[in-house]
Amino acid sequence: MSELADLTNEEIARYSRHLLLPEIGIEGQKKLKAAKVLIVGTGGLGAPLALYLSAAGIGTIGIVDFDFVDESNLQRQIIHGTKDVGRPKVASAKDRMKSINPYINIITHNEALTSKNAMDIIADYDIVADGTDNYQTRYLVNDACVFLGKPNVYGSIFQFEGQSSIFYAKEGPCYRCLYPSPPPPGLVPSCAEGGVMGVLPGIVGTIQANEVIKLIVGGGNSLVGRLLIFDAWRMKFRELKLSKEPACPVCGKDPSIKELIDYEEFCGLKKKNDEKPIETITATDLKARLDKGDKIQLIDIREPHERAIVKFPGAIVMPLGQLQRRKDELNPEIDAVFLCKIGQRSILGIRALEEVGYTGRLLNLQDGLNAWAREVDNSMPIY
Repeated sequence: MSELADLTNEEIARYSRHLLLPEIGIEGQKKLKAAKVLIVGTGGLGAPLALYLSAAGIGTIGIVDFDFVDESNLQRQIIHGTKDVGRPKVASAKDRMKSINPYINIITHNEALTSKNAMDIIADYDIVADGTDNYQTRYLVNDACVFLGKPNVYGSIFQFEGQSSIFYAKEGPCYRCLYPSPPPPGLVPSCAEGGVMGVLPGIVGTIQANEVIKLIVGGGNSLVGRLLIFDAWRMKFRELKLSKEPACPVCGKDPSIKELIDYEEFCGLKKKNDEKPIETITATDLKARLDKGDKIQLIDIREPHERAIVKFPGAIVMPLGQLQRRKDELNPEIDAVFLCKIGQRSILGIRALEEVGYTGRLLNLQDGLNAWAREVDNSMPIY
């Protein structure tokens, strides 16, 4: 952490409610001013993190994101506004952060965090706050923080449940001590597929911001060695004690991983050489075939609550979990096109039918029903 600088009269006025707390006071606020915190992701979790850390007076805040603001983000990513749709998220976030606190320094990294750049980016910061939504980046952030000796303030959300902890190998377990390996690809739906209650990332992201501030000023009972689990629907908190795993491949006694690896491959996201490719069809090509009168079986594998949002005319309703036992309802002589929201779960559906020996031609609607709504039928909602 940088040498502590005095607070100006303007900063004293701005942070006066912190200064009145003996646990923070002038010295604590000076530490906040001198601190450098990296926020990975400016989405659901990154939004409250960035807002509250800016307001708290963290002297230097880095934000990493390569995405653009989408209308579907606005239900929970409160750092962005309607006018920001289409802008890079780091640009939108920086504007909002500066409007809250002009006295802080904001560094934008408008790029994906990868094995090639993570060590260089993270090395410049004291603390990392992980606001990502995918396993490959979580493992990447964890491993880089272990190698660089940085605390990793973790948060994750799905539907109504959130988790938070601090993974700091110098003082306790790392992320791999809790989750040695990722779940199989597709087993855990993303928020884009499974949904998320809008206020949930606000609650979990604010908890992360709280832990960042406590780490900087010192004192308090941190989440190192504890996993806090929050259920927003039942309004319940639970806590699990976490222990350092002696056999952890990154922070254990005899680590086998000593540098950043290929996290796409580690999480099973790279196509295997012997894996049969999935045949796809675009929305416009499907429309052309239907207009021609081609016989096609349209298989909607979505759940009932999704079909309540939008139905696809003429589709056979066959939820993902029912496909294997209902395969005899399909005609292998006729092409079958599988429909879901964004074309991800339908891949799992096709693989499931292949596993039980279905011999007909199976096609995945590329980018799902949202692509149909964008490219073919603009009256259909995108969700």
